[in-house]
Amino acid sequence: MFTGIITGLGRITTVQTLGDSPTHGKRLTIATPAHYLDDVGLGDSIALNGACMTVTALDAAQQQFSVDVSAESLAKTAGLDAPGPVNLEKALRANDRLGGHLVSGHVDGIGQVRHFAPVGESWELRILAPQELARYLAYKGSITVNGVSLTVNRTADLPAGCELSINLIPHTVQNTALQYLQAGARVNLEVDLIARYVARMLEAPPPARAA
Repeated sequence: MFTGIITGLGRITTVQTLGDSPTHGKRLTIATPAHYLDDVGLGDSIALNGACMTVTALDAAQQQFSVDVSAESLAKTAGLDAPGPVNLEKALRANDRLGGHLVSGHVDGIGQVRHFAPVGESWELRILAPQELARYLAYKGSITVNGVSLTVNRTADLPAGCELSINLIPHTVQNTALQYLQAGARVNLEVDLIARYVARMLEAPPPARAA
């Protein structure tokens, strides 16, 4: 589990194909800030742009680690198939502060940035989410964008999907890889866990009555 509070800004430095067929995944090597890996061990979970991955190789002296990403995960996420900046978050400890919201690290869909520009001292980010995620998005609800816990300020249901508007404070822009977003960019989205369970409860058939 995670919280959506980014603990480091990393960079995918190398992408190695694990095989020749489309069913093979890729091995990513990620450079991290100094001392970021001091408390990380093999097998630990680290979210990359909101996708939970397992540390398969570790070189703390070189400040880098590696993960193996399956073809399925690559097909269902954005930004993990090429070198570039990534948001990092270590798995939540039981005694940690829950600064954002409960995040599983399982990407629910890929959104597309439609607008990202400064507004006063802040930034407005508008994303078109897939239509199937629309029922989980609500005013003042939580959404995870590339691993960052954010609050939805506005939603608009459109034929192509659900457009959500988010306000980003300067600290968030400066300390996450969201600062590199541009219109047209694809982003990983994870909806709020509570919204997902509420939707399931509402759609599940009532229990059968005893005869």
